[in-house]
Amino acid sequence: MRSKNVREKVMEIVFLICACVSVLCVVLICVFLFANGIPAIGKIGVGNFLLGDVWRPGNEIFGIMPFILGSIYVTAGAIIVGVPIGILTAIFMARFCPKKIYRPLKSGVELLAGIPSVVYGFFGLMVLVPFIRDNFREQFGGNGLSILTAAILLGMMILPTIVSVSESAIRAVPDTYYQGALALGATHERSVFCTVVPAAKSGIMAGIVLGIGRAIGETMAVIMVVGNQPRMPQGLFEGARTLTANIVMEMGYATDLHREALIATGVVLFVFILIINSLFSILKRKEVA
Repeated sequence: MRSKNVREKVMEIVFLICACVSVLCVVLICVFLFANGIPAIGKIGVGNFLLGDVWRPGNEIFGIMPFILGSIYVTAGAIIVGVPIGILTAIFMARFCPKKIYRPLKSGVELLAGIPSVVYGFFGLMVLVPFIRDNFREQFGGNGLSILTAAILLGMMILPTIVSVSESAIRAVPDTYYQGALALGATHERSVFCTVVPAAKSGIMAGIVLGIGRAIGETMAVIMVVGNQPRMPQGLFEGARTLTANIVMEMGYATDLHREALIATGVVLFVFILIINSLFSILKRKEVA
C-alpha cells in the first residue's frame, strides 16, 4: 500500500511539473512578444500602427491596417466555407453514416489533418488559382491570387479540426436525449437536429474556435495563394496580405525598427487569438448560467 502511495505521489509531482512547464512556455512567449513589441508600437504610435494604411519599411512607415483587414477577410471567408460543411459532415458521421463507409470517411478526415500546409498551398496554386482565374476574370478581374482563393483553401484546411471535435461532441451526448425525442414522436432527423445537436453546442463551438485559430494563424498556404500585396484589400478577387504572411516574408531581412514592428504585428495577432478565446469562454459561461 505504501509503495502504491509513493508511486501516486511521484506521478502527481510529474504531472504538476508538466503543467508548470506548459504555463511557463506561454508566459515566456507573452513576455518576449510584449517586451519587444510594445516599445515599437510606442515609437510608431498606436494610431499610426493599427490604423495606418501604408506599409513602407524603407521610409519607416508601418501601418498594419491592410494586413488586419486581410486576415479578417480571409478568416471570415474560411469560416463561411468550412464551418457549415464541417458541422454537417460531423452530424452525418455521428448519426447518419452507414458503417460500411464510416471507416474510409473517418480515415479521409484524419488524412486531411496530416497534410502539410505547403501541400495545401501547392494544391491551391495549381488547382484553385487557375479555376478562379479562368471562371471569374472576365466578370471580376484578377489573376486568381486573391482573398477568395485563400478563404476557400483555409476553409478546406480547418475542416478536419471542426469535423473531429464536433463529431466527438455529438457522440458524447447521452443517448437518452435522442430516445426521449423519438418517444415524443419526433423523426430521426428532427431528433438529431433539434435535440442532439443543440445539446452538443458547447463542443461544436470549441471545434469552431479551434478552426478559427488554425485559419487566422496559417501562413505558408496563404502566402502561396493570397497574392501578398501590401495594400488595402480591394475586393474578394484581388490580392491582399495577412498579418502572418507579412511577418514571414519580411522577418528574414528586417532590422532595427522594422524588425520590432514585425514583432509588434505578432503582438496584434496574439491579442486577436486571446479575444477569440475570451469570447468563447464568455459564451460558455452564459450557457452554463
